[in-house]
Amino acid sequence: MSHDISVAIAYHSRFGHTGRQAEAVARGAAEVPGTTVSLIAVDGITEQDWAVLDAADAIIFGSPTYLGDVSAGFRAFVELTSGRWAAQAWRDKIAAGFVNSGSMSGDKLNSLQSLTIVAAQHGMTWVSLGLLPGWNRSTASDQDLNRLGFWLGAAAQSNGDQGPEGMHPSDLATAEHLGRRVAEQTRRITAGDALLAVAAG
Repeated sequence: MSHDISVAIAYHSRFGHTGRQAEAVARGAAEVPGTTVSLIAVDGITEQDWAVLDAADAIIFGSPTYLGDVSAGFRAFVELTSGRWAAQAWRDKIAAGFVNSGSMSGDKLNSLQSLTIVAAQHGMTWVSLGLLPGWNRSTASDQDLNRLGFWLGAAAQSNGDQGPEGMHPSDLATAEHLGRRVAEQTRRITAGDALLAVAAG
């Protein structure tokens, strides 16, 4: 039985790197049949964008990492969700996240943990990256998926002297994987919920 779903990607990108990562997440999600994908830049969020987020089955959060945490632009968006938090309006939606920084580590794990806390406070269900680490053996390659070895979400490293066009192909492919995984898990969970509703009815 076909079951259509909607995935919204809410991200902040100051220099374009995280925006390109968001586009890769969107490509991956769109590969799953029956998935509608919306990209929302949170620093220019509109009432229509809020309506898309409220209606989405899944929200994937994305932010650059500045000084070891999410950007001020993303944090401003989070604070605007306080009314929805109080009403638990996003409760039981699927959530996931992706981050970017100039260093291999750059304390991106802390940024991902910040995103998981936001999702948890909203009562959302977090989907991990679901990949083993790449590039951790002598026979491995920096082209491996998850070359940076993160589990909570997708991570990217972008050189400070290059624009978005210089992003690493593995990081973009890892972002695509995250989008596909979230869409697949969302489709599975919402289809199961629909069957339970039919059985209960």
